[in-house]
Amino acid sequence: MTHTSRRRLLLSTSAMLGLAAWPGTAAWAQAFPLRPVRLVVPFPPGGPVDTVARTVAQRLAEAWGQPVVVDNRAGAGGIVGADLAAKSPADGYTVFVCSIHHSVLPALKAKLPYDIERDFVPLTFGARFPIVLVAHPSVDAKTVAELIALDKRAPGKLSYGSSGNGGGTHLAGELFNLQAGTQLLHVPYKGSAPAMGDLLGGQVQLMFSDAPTALAQVRAGKVRALGVANAQRSDLFPGVPTFAEAGVPGYEAYSWAGFLAPTATPKDVAAKLSADITRVLALPEVKARLHDAGAEAAPNSPEAFGRFLGAEVTKWGRVVKAGNIQAD
Repeated sequence: MTHTSRRRLLLSTSAMLGLAAWPGTAAWAQAFPLRPVRLVVPFPPGGPVDTVARTVAQRLAEAWGQPVVVDNRAGAGGIVGADLAAKSPADGYTVFVCSIHHSVLPALKAKLPYDIERDFVPLTFGARFPIVLVAHPSVDAKTVAELIALDKRAPGKLSYGSSGNGGGTHLAGELFNLQAGTQLLHVPYKGSAPAMGDLLGGQVQLMFSDAPTALAQVRAGKVRALGVANAQRSDLFPGVPTFAEAGVPGYEAYSWAGFLAPTATPKDVAAKLSADITRVLALPEVKARLHDAGAEAAPNSPEAFGRFLGAEVTKWGRVVKAGNIQAD
């Protein structure tokens, strides 16, 4: 048996032992859930939020002895899936996997068919996806401080790509402009892949990128990582300083995924969902799998996630207003 195979076997065994040790596991099969549970993901398969949902779904199914189905309902920047989940029966059998988009949408859209805070109850934060500022090798800056100085000498000459107008990486760039006093020009793309493609080709000089998109290119030396937007350094990018370390105090921006349930979900069912999803996210194998995908598992309490969601709505609402950002 290879070292890798032994590692996977040990991780899998420890994960299953962890699940088996949860209190009342045998009784759970006779209580909730009694039928399949649906995780609504408001984006297409294969993206970061979908990866978190599928990783959690697999372990929940093993713990519950019931299928946990990932239902991808993409459309309108995450609105279609959110509306579907909000209007689903509040019985615990529908869980909504939300993202940073849902804290931004209230500021971008005058009317939404749901209210992300009023129509859902928080279960737990899921995972964060660090945002990293990467530069084409031709850019004469090796640090965030040097980039700021470069922009100040020629305001508006540098452009940055993002995964789309009003998305997390766009807002990370606008927040940077506001806090650093820069005038980087935003170039929106329809997804992270085409944005990274143009960065590699030199059509844009910079990109605020989610970790999964940037990781391989940084490791290959094709782009230069200038700073990570976490409060602390990320072990996904060893040696890359935070923006705060580089002279932009208080700057923090990352994409994320979290778990919500329709607002009238019975409290005991919501508590069980919260506890079980939190335990899954704490399993070593789950944390390792998400780490390999460029995500950092960070489960918390329903109360803490509720406060975080409210703070995100306020924070990004201010950025949207200050940057005069319009929805497509």
